[in-house]
Amino acid sequence: MNGIDPGWLPPEAFRPLGARRVLIRGRSGPLVGTVRGEVVDACGRFGGELVREGAQDLLLELTEGGPGLGDEGFAFARERGTTTVTASGGRGLLYGLFHVVRLGEEAFTGSRPREVHRPAKAVRMLDHWDNVAVHPVMGQVERGYAGGSLFWREGRARGDLERVRAYGRLLAACGINAVSVNNVNVHETEAHLLTDRIGEVAAIAGALRPYGIRTHLSVTFAAPVVLGGLSTADPLEDAVRDWWAQAVRGVYEAIGDFGGFVVKADSEGQPGPFTYGRSHADGANMLAAALAPHGGTVHWRAFVYDHRQDWRDRTTDRARAAHDHFAPLDGEFADNAVLQVKHGPMDFQVREPVSPVLGALPRTRLAVEVQATQEYTGQQRHVCWLGPMWSEVLRFRPEGGAGPSVGESVRELVAVSNVGDDPFWTGHPLAQANLYTFGRLAWRPDADPYTVLDEWIGLTFPSAPERLVRGLRAVLDGSWRTYEKYTAPLGVGFMVQPGHHYGPSVDGYEYSPWGTYHFADRDGVGVDRSAATGTGYAAQYAKPWAEVYESPGTCPDELLLFFHHVPYGHVLRSGRTVIQHIYDTHFEGVEEAEQARRVWAGLADLVEPARHARVAERYEEQVRGAREWRDQVNSYFLRKSGVPDAKGRPIY
Repeated sequence: MNGIDPGWLPPEAFRPLGARRVLIRGRSGPLVGTVRGEVVDACGRFGGELVREGAQDLLLELTEGGPGLGDEGFAFARERGTTTVTASGGRGLLYGLFHVVRLGEEAFTGSRPREVHRPAKAVRMLDHWDNVAVHPVMGQVERGYAGGSLFWREGRARGDLERVRAYGRLLAACGINAVSVNNVNVHETEAHLLTDRIGEVAAIAGALRPYGIRTHLSVTFAAPVVLGGLSTADPLEDAVRDWWAQAVRGVYEAIGDFGGFVVKADSEGQPGPFTYGRSHADGANMLAAALAPHGGTVHWRAFVYDHRQDWRDRTTDRARAAHDHFAPLDGEFADNAVLQVKHGPMDFQVREPVSPVLGALPRTRLAVEVQATQEYTGQQRHVCWLGPMWSEVLRFRPEGGAGPSVGESVRELVAVSNVGDDPFWTGHPLAQANLYTFGRLAWRPDADPYTVLDEWIGLTFPSAPERLVRGLRAVLDGSWRTYEKYTAPLGVGFMVQPGHHYGPSVDGYEYSPWGTYHFADRDGVGVDRSAATGTGYAAQYAKPWAEVYESPGTCPDELLLFFHHVPYGHVLRSGRTVIQHIYDTHFEGVEEAEQARRVWAGLADLVEPARHARVAERYEEQVRGAREWRDQVNSYFLRKSGVPDAKGRPIY
């Protein structure tokens, strides 16, 4: 498409494939047609040939019932000069094709024994917080930093869905297989997508389907009242259950492969079962029952807390809320109800502990939710590659050393998408790395994120000279920790401007009802979440972690202020005091941002001009923002503590 960045699928990435003789063998089907179209296009560009028989360099074969491959798995091998991809399902053949593209020339050299590739998670989903009608406060895309919606424009589905199809292609190439197309905060206009406007959702589903993407929809729990004219949405009322069953039948008549619903209930003003004295299991199971005959799933978000908290009350702790609400319900959810849990207990901060909910419901189907859109990590104006953060979450073992990791135990992975209608998809071109990394970690949660980053670089910048590869690694590898250094310290979180959440405001939420406090005073800073003297949040973890987090002496430094209120003179494992750590890291973070800007400037001769200019412009804003964070945070704590910087640097 003219003027649209190709992301990690530029034509040049297909050169090794497109220069070969390719045979596609086996039964036909829609996804096989997609594979065929990709091969024909690549061969047309680079001189290869789609052959019907005879010698071939690449065999793409769809077999009947390949052992252990399922619909999405594939086998890859190379022997006697032929590279072979074998799959038993159309999705598997498509993913195998993109595996060949990832390997490039390596796919066609030497010999390789048979390798089996299967996704670790059956559902690898993106949630779009897109509004059909532009919201007066949140705009077209809530927490979106990449322009308008890919799906909706001027109150209706976009007429030309070619870019949606291109989006599906990018997602399939990194392993994503599901998309929810509207905001979890369902307003009146969006509510109608479930019923009289389902045809618009069907059109979007049709554009995504050729790349194996199943479409999901966010719905309001109050739909029977809002849309059906009922007087109640009580999940145990027969009339309500019948209404949902009928609505779901209508959805599947329009979209036969519909994935299911995403629900935000009893959260931040959204309606839910609490209104009727019912539990979240009651609410989720009602929707699960309506979806089950059609093979659908309900994703029920666990983001439930009191957003009207009295800041004077230190016994109430937002971090506790999800565990308090949902852990007692373990085993009560239907088999096709998925509890969708944010990776941390608060709200996608740059540093949080892993949510204890992810280890507390062994009899419940769980999904871990991360945020690719950078609401609290620079809003795609700052470079912040989140692969290492997500990998830490997925490798965390809630029961301690012997138990399974989060990546092994959860059933699904979900991310809030960072994509809009911006020509570069993600606003900041380098933020594409977050989307790609999520897809690959959802496919294989134990993958090395740095290897995944190299994959993204290799695809996005094919045949890149080593200087460009080194430069891209330099600006991305440590960018999460750089962002952490110049923002909220030691896990305390937030300190952002209220509402839009961009830029520093140390006390911005300190006296608000949102439960996001740091409790800084003249003597110290941090939230006491210990069992002995605090809110008791630390005790929500299994014993090995509860013991680690309970004491400042054993708590990891990077989470110290999340779990404990400590004096400014408390000495960290680095040998620095808390106050000196705050000063030092904020100066270091700015220096690292400035160095990354210099590195990027030095790559101008190796990067397409429009892409380089966009990133360079964002680096100017990042450096400005980092300096503002440094000066506000350091000045705040100097004035609170009265302790000067040991190095005598300017603090205001």
